[in-house]
Amino acid sequence: MLVTLKEMADQAADKHYAVPAFNIFGYEDILPVVQAAEAMKAPVILAANLVAVKHMPTPFLAPLMVQAAKQASVPVCVHLDHGKNLESCIEAIEHGFSSVMYDGSQLPLEENIRRTKEIADYAHKHGVSIEAEIGSVGYSDPSIQMKHMLSDPEEVEIFVRETGIDAVAISVGTVHRMEEQAASIDFDLLQRIQDRVSIPLVIHGSSGVPDDQLRKLTTYRVAKINIGTALRMAFGASLRAEIESKPKEFDRIALFQAPMQAVFETAKNKFSILGF
Repeated sequence: MLVTLKEMADQAADKHYAVPAFNIFGYEDILPVVQAAEAMKAPVILAANLVAVKHMPTPFLAPLMVQAAKQASVPVCVHLDHGKNLESCIEAIEHGFSSVMYDGSQLPLEENIRRTKEIADYAHKHGVSIEAEIGSVGYSDPSIQMKHMLSDPEEVEIFVRETGIDAVAISVGTVHRMEEQAASIDFDLLQRIQDRVSIPLVIHGSSGVPDDQLRKLTTYRVAKINIGTALRMAFGASLRAEIESKPKEFDRIALFQAPMQAVFETAKNKFSILGF
């Protein structure tokens, strides 16, 4: 069933569990992610980032995501990840997304607040949830020029109060696109942030977080944990193995079966780590 992020995250934060938001790039990972959620009887967030919508524009990708959500036997949120402006968020909302994230984390606080509030007002008017980021989660890929800056608890409090967002993404030690589980969460900082705000918290870049720290995050009001690289690595490694072991196979549907199963198993493992 299709639900909003607010419906999903409020309950998760109150009951101390975290819903994984898996970055998807097409049918071949939408399907196994939803199947994994159903197998684990768990809610899930399908998250399309700007890489995904550049590859498959929103008018094509959105119907796949929304239909998968509507047919699922578990709650599914269809979410835009790291929207960079009002236009990208409007496009997602117009095509049926139930949640959007506006990422103004590279802007000065005042400008981030102004733009986020504008998008929050639009989203709420249309019955859609909004997540936004304060502080900045950097990237392990040096070709992506984005500052890494831990969130300041006082700024988080101001940001949440002034924007009216439904969930806030914070920077407490994670890094996007880490291929090894080598991140270290600053749980003291997380606690100080949690003490200042009541809305659900979001952690990005969680593929690089060790399993024990992922589990510990669920004891806080962290309601949404973003996972992308882990699934991409599982799909890519399996696809390479399939091509190498079946050099005469040219049917991509046949070649995609093992990678889709790898995504399914990886997603199930993440659900298990998060307590489902």
